[in-house]
Amino acid sequence: MLATLRFQVGLLTSLQALLLINNATLIAVNVLAGLQLSQDTWLASLPVTSYVVGSAVWSMPAASVMRRYGRRVGYTVGSVAAIVSALIAFAAMTVESLSLLCLGTFLCGIYNAFGASLRFAAADVANVYQPSFKTRAMSLVLTGGLVGGIVGPEISKWSRTLLAHQFAGTYLMLMVFGVLSLALIQLLRIHLPVSSSQGGEARPLSVILRQPAAILAIASAALSYGVMNLLMVATPLAMEVCSLSFSQTVFVLQWHIIGMFAPGLFTGSLIARYGILPIMVAGVALNAGCVVVALAGVELMHFSVALFLLGVGWNFMYTSGTALLTRCYRPAEKNKVQGFMDMSVFGVMITSSAASGALLFVNGWSVLNLLSLPFVLVCLVGAVWVARDTGWTVGRVARAPT
Repeated sequence: MLATLRFQVGLLTSLQALLLINNATLIAVNVLAGLQLSQDTWLASLPVTSYVVGSAVWSMPAASVMRRYGRRVGYTVGSVAAIVSALIAFAAMTVESLSLLCLGTFLCGIYNAFGASLRFAAADVANVYQPSFKTRAMSLVLTGGLVGGIVGPEISKWSRTLLAHQFAGTYLMLMVFGVLSLALIQLLRIHLPVSSSQGGEARPLSVILRQPAAILAIASAALSYGVMNLLMVATPLAMEVCSLSFSQTVFVLQWHIIGMFAPGLFTGSLIARYGILPIMVAGVALNAGCVVVALAGVELMHFSVALFLLGVGWNFMYTSGTALLTRCYRPAEKNKVQGFMDMSVFGVMITSSAASGALLFVNGWSVLNLLSLPFVLVCLVGAVWVARDTGWTVGRVARAPT
């Protein structure tokens, strides 16, 4: 049983790595490809926004598909969408069509909508074989993004000029990773011990969302992702304005994504030791640290350190929010609640993606960073609010006496 648990968690981690290779590559090139095709700074982030809109639109349908047909079928659909969308984006760069590129990135949102639940799939596996490992399993699956943080930007760096049309080769490479993901998914086995009908009566979503803990969990995941996306999408444009090279931009994005996913090796252990809420608050503090560094200057060091802190802050807030949510629903309710969380995350990201470029060029990098602060501070207030009812140790695993 332990070997099966390790294999399935390892497989989910590999799928997460492939998903984040796709995401990190798109982060590095989408806004620049949009700028190239539009020649208008106001439209540069449109392909990114289309990607996030697609992710939001497909979140609840993705949850429904997996509830009815299972995780493996759902992830298969997502990988097929990744392959098709990469081909459309490749064609868009070849014919130099911004609208076709936006269609391709919108359809790639299907892949992201299904893939966003990989961390919850890890919780399903752990519940079968070792329930006490649930939080750590979710955290470990997120570390797959570390591969994406290293490989994705490197792919964008050498493949952007691989073909005659800039970035066409990059999108074509994403098709290859989509095929690899499709093959690995067929090895996935998640057998739950009970059916939805045996998991307790399913309450209406509105009732579940009245719980303060559920509100905080979704807010922590959505706002941390929104703030991270707001600053991350603007970073390539801000660095270009500051006359920093594309290679330097790739370096900064790599360290940002390393900051996002490397902590997954120990975030679950930190939650088990200190509790969910303290780790969430630590994430808020790291986001504040990102803003402080960003305000200090616009050299390569400032961008690198600020984006690294932003990544670690996101990891703490996102992982703790996910862990808190799993305590707010019954087994029969999990798919719709998980789908609602992911839809909320992508919904917030729509606004941050659409506003990122415009806010940067109108207000500047410093003001953009300052605007992000109030949103993460909301989670600090929420954590204090929830702690009044649950205490600060919720999620902490008691250690056996020595």
